[in-house]
Amino acid sequence: MPAKQFGESLVNWKVPVPPGQAVLEGHTVRLERLSADAHAADLFAAVSGHDDLWDYLPYGPFSSASAYHRWMKESASGQDPFFYALRDKGTGQCGGLASFLRITPEAGSIEIGHICLSPQIQRSAAATEMQFLMMDWAFCAGYRRFEWKCDALNVPSRRAAQRLGFSFEGVFRQATIVKGRNRDTAWFSVIDSEWPALREAYRVWLSPANFDEAGRQKERLSDLTRLTRAGSDPTL
Repeated sequence: MPAKQFGESLVNWKVPVPPGQAVLEGHTVRLERLSADAHAADLFAAVSGHDDLWDYLPYGPFSSASAYHRWMKESASGQDPFFYALRDKGTGQCGGLASFLRITPEAGSIEIGHICLSPQIQRSAAATEMQFLMMDWAFCAGYRRFEWKCDALNVPSRRAAQRLGFSFEGVFRQATIVKGRNRDTAWFSVIDSEWPALREAYRVWLSPANFDEAGRQKERLSDLTRLTRAGSDPTL
């Protein structure tokens, strides 16, 4: 009879604290604890007219600034999800939001989600630095696992996860129902042992030296993160 096997003993691991830091400060972006009164008007102006931003989210689009404000006040002001507004430090404008969610300190697991970025912010250094700041906070706080989940049909989200260094883990079939439609969910993660190498990849990519005078990248983040991933998405 084979000997019993057990997982690694986590002798020195401590349960991390839940998110609570009001501001995460970067070079190009400032993440501010989301407030309907402080951010809803600017964010609605940034995303208004781009209804496709809500295609894979369980809410939206919103018909008016007041409806968006009401949703934000009622649904986006709790502790899980824990929302941030993204403020572009170059323009001073709010251009999107994201949250920590499924926060499970006792397991050392936390997820990033509810990401909604205006077209002006998408594919920008600020959008990438947002991801870096949230991931860096989580691992510095002592979390062991940082998750990204998305609708399996949302190819841009799957592509973004891989670019950002998340490892593909599989698809949960018929995982949930969103807006009356079936959703299969694609799972990705980064774990704490991968973070030092991935953090260095972000540091290199976010460095001003990686961009020319026109703001074009010299090295692609996907090239820098490729070696840090434990698994790649076979559909990409």
